Amino acid sequence: MLFSKATYNVKVTIITCLESFTHLYTWVILLENWNLSVVPQISFHSDTGRLRGVTLAVFQVGDREDSNLYISVKLKAAAEIGINANHLRLPKSATEDEVLRSIMVVNENPAIHGLIVQLPLDSVNRIDTEKVTNAVAPEKDVDGLTSINAGKLARGDLGNCFIPCTPNGCMELIRQTGVSVAGKKAVVIGRSKIVGAPMHDLLLWNHATVTTCHSKTVDLAAEVSMADILVVGAGKAEMVKGEWVKQGAVVIDCGINHIPDSTKSNGKRVVGDVHYASARERAGFITPVPGGVGPMTVAMLMQNTVQSAKRFLQMHQGGKWNISYTKLNLQTPVAVIPDLGFLWDIVISRSCPPKPIDQLAREVGLLSDEVEMYGKTKAKVQLSVIKRLEGHSDGKYVVVTGITPTPLGEGKSTTTVGLVQAMGAHLNLNAFACVRQPSQGPTFGIKGGAAGGGYSQVIPMEEFNLHLTGDIHAITAANNLVAAAIDARVFHEATQSDKALFSRLVPLSGGQRKFSPIQLNRLKRLGIEKVDPNTLTEEEVTRFVRLDIDPESITWQRVMDTNDRFLRKLTIGQSSTEKGFTRTTQFDISVASEIMAVLALTSSLEDMRSRLARMVVATSRSGKPITTEDLGVSGALTVLMRDAIKPNLMQTLEGTPVFVHAGPFANIAHGNSSILADKIALKLVGPDGFVVTEAGFGADIGMEKFFNIKCRYSGLRPHVVVLVATVRALKMHGGGPTVTAGLTLPKEYTEENLELLEKGCCNLRKQVQNAMAFGVPVVVAVNAFKTDTDAELDLVCRLAKSAGAFDAVHCSHWAKGGAGAVALGQAVQKAAEAPSDFKFLYDVELPIVDKIRIIAQKIYGADDVELLPEAQHKVELYTKQGFGNLPICMAKTHLSLSHDSEKKGVPTGFILPIRDIRASVGAGFLYPLVGTMSTMPGLPTRPCFYDIDLDPETEQVDGLF
Repeated sequence: MLFSKATYNVKVTIITCLESFTHLYTWVILLENWNLSVVPQISFHSDTGRLRGVTLAVFQVGDREDSNLYISVKLKAAAEIGINANHLRLPKSATEDEVLRSIMVVNENPAIHGLIVQLPLDSVNRIDTEKVTNAVAPEKDVDGLTSINAGKLARGDLGNCFIPCTPNGCMELIRQTGVSVAGKKAVVIGRSKIVGAPMHDLLLWNHATVTTCHSKTVDLAAEVSMADILVVGAGKAEMVKGEWVKQGAVVIDCGINHIPDSTKSNGKRVVGDVHYASARERAGFITPVPGGVGPMTVAMLMQNTVQSAKRFLQMHQGGKWNISYTKLNLQTPVAVIPDLGFLWDIVISRSCPPKPIDQLAREVGLLSDEVEMYGKTKAKVQLSVIKRLEGHSDGKYVVVTGITPTPLGEGKSTTTVGLVQAMGAHLNLNAFACVRQPSQGPTFGIKGGAAGGGYSQVIPMEEFNLHLTGDIHAITAANNLVAAAIDARVFHEATQSDKALFSRLVPLSGGQRKFSPIQLNRLKRLGIEKVDPNTLTEEEVTRFVRLDIDPESITWQRVMDTNDRFLRKLTIGQSSTEKGFTRTTQFDISVASEIMAVLALTSSLEDMRSRLARMVVATSRSGKPITTEDLGVSGALTVLMRDAIKPNLMQTLEGTPVFVHAGPFANIAHGNSSILADKIALKLVGPDGFVVTEAGFGADIGMEKFFNIKCRYSGLRPHVVVLVATVRALKMHGGGPTVTAGLTLPKEYTEENLELLEKGCCNLRKQVQNAMAFGVPVVVAVNAFKTDTDAELDLVCRLAKSAGAFDAVHCSHWAKGGAGAVALGQAVQKAAEAPSDFKFLYDVELPIVDKIRIIAQKIYGADDVELLPEAQHKVELYTKQGFGNLPICMAKTHLSLSHDSEKKGVPTGFILPIRDIRASVGAGFLYPLVGTMSTMPGLPTRPCFYDIDLDPETEQVDGLF
């Protein structure tokens, strides 16, 4: 529920000030202009007049009677207004370390807004009271006793601290008398950190002339007699005599002392520090004991707790971030390396030292317990942030894709980073980039790193490109565990009887056999509703122990994250210990693993566990799919992936935030970063912010899969497509010479040629139409190179708009950083407000062949599709196995709209051949193979690793990119 410009009166407590306080009054907390829906756990219930979701933790060590009474009063007051009050207890024997650890847990809990600590006077173990008090987070110190809050009060920073409850209550009592504090002579008796010292500061900053006295003050009576306002907190029964009090003075008695009184049932009476009976005859206003300051102290505690929740709302609502940006030290021209004539990206990346990653996390609204530090420049983000922010509105969702590229790539990553830098550092918008983690294979092969380029990079690029936080290594370990489990199971089933298999799969332990939970799941899938291993029949035992994998049907490969062409095909099982059970298999590169695709498409830890369990690795001889759950390995896979599921937080050169998470292939998988990263970022930026994510390869591959697969599973709806184009690529599509990585570009690409360029813009027109087919506005970003002329750039923009693009601008973010993409940022901002009608290209319930045909005809421009025998067999098999309703993830070359990489522009009149179809059931798609797909790249003659080395003195990586 949204509340704005409204005031709600919440009853806290009613105190009676006897005699001179002539009326009862209700202390109210005013909740003005609160947007209580911003943090969903906090709300105001208008029917009952109570708060919901504001939480106070009362932390008690020991079990003293007076402490119990003190705490019970506070718990009761909290309950009256709807504050959740958690009473947390530790025994009197608790050590200081145990107390500090318990406080830290409360500090890190975003659902708790206030914390007070009650320590025993006679603890069994020595506890440093000052250390424990200062362990409370200042923003949760609703008692106002930490050194930070005390320091702010002492220097008059009253609006940015918590004022101790008793002094604050005394000030409220004084205000209620109507007596002005300013200019008055005030005397405070007592100098404790809880009452006396802060009371002095409060009176002083309210413009009184203040004298602090104590029991050893010379001629205390004379000091008291001059006080217009007297506050007594010395802790000595009736030490201030009535005749000392100035006629008409305001007297606030904070003392609660016990003196003998035989008329009382318990033999004692509560009195204050002021002799009440005599003082009341002279005082203009005086508080009773008990019943005066005490209830007001409790009221101030409730006020501070609500104020803490209010500050939490203001800090963590999805509004404008309080973020600092890094100023670029641009080199113009970008050429500073002697003898080389250009500036290496790695040198540029080091020109702007990154902010500490914990600082960036705070700037974008992440809490400390939601961030796991991996050094100073990268961190993982806990998935718990999704739950905390579930009531927040999402920001605008932008996907960056491209025209059909040259082998050199056209700068989608660089554009993604440049756009986010422009929107954040230059347009003052909350902006977050979400990109894929690069594979080590291309980094050491021929392509190099993938952190962007020039002055639009993710930094530190060394850490971005090498290992990061180990996600790819976790995928490698998990993938190869499955591979080992498959071959081991085939071997053991071939060499053992049913009885022997059962004895080993369900071993005796303590004289009994017991199924593991994952084995019970298998029994249920087999329709066997039994939990006692001894009750299975022989037929049930056979069904249970034998997966009966057909070795020829195994689709699961081993992986490694290095380009190694000699692992593209190999024979395993040649050791004599394997008893002749050999088979031909291969290695893929790690990012081609289905587990990587699962990571990118999962929505939670539970969902990932389910997807990992559904992964099909082979078929039984009877035609049934065999999953990792059947192998018993799915739980272990989840354990290996438990950290990898958390998105990695990094930053751009200009200090804008980036999530780097997942890196699935864009041909055999969907080629997009993770759903989880996008969802978290969309909450963090708020409704006026932007999340920019990148789709791999051209729009016919990465963008189509982004819409039909990623958006289908995430439920997210994009606002804008940014289509990256280059003059270089468009000239190639117009009939220009072949572009080869590592070789000098022909002159057609470095000299103005408008005719060749206009001819090639047919590819741009088709890719704009492909994007518009999904009902989303398209902004074309012409990524400018130094050899491009203004006439060429203007021509591309004009033709893009005529093709239906919402807008088209040329960008220079590689050379200028965010400043070079400001026009692109403004165009995207306008396009995000334009009407859209997002829709999927096909219904997943259509037959497999129909879905393939729709993609081929509408996106690629094919006349039809042709299924080769193996593909036709797979259609029948997957339909029979129940996988026919999965979306389609086409695996084809990215260098042409057709299946033939040599056909540029917009090929027509072709039939798309489907060689085979494979299933990634866990990830959730079928991938038809159009031509031959290599899933293990090879090293070139001169790989990138020739340039890479480590400086032993500075420990810096040299030559990475």
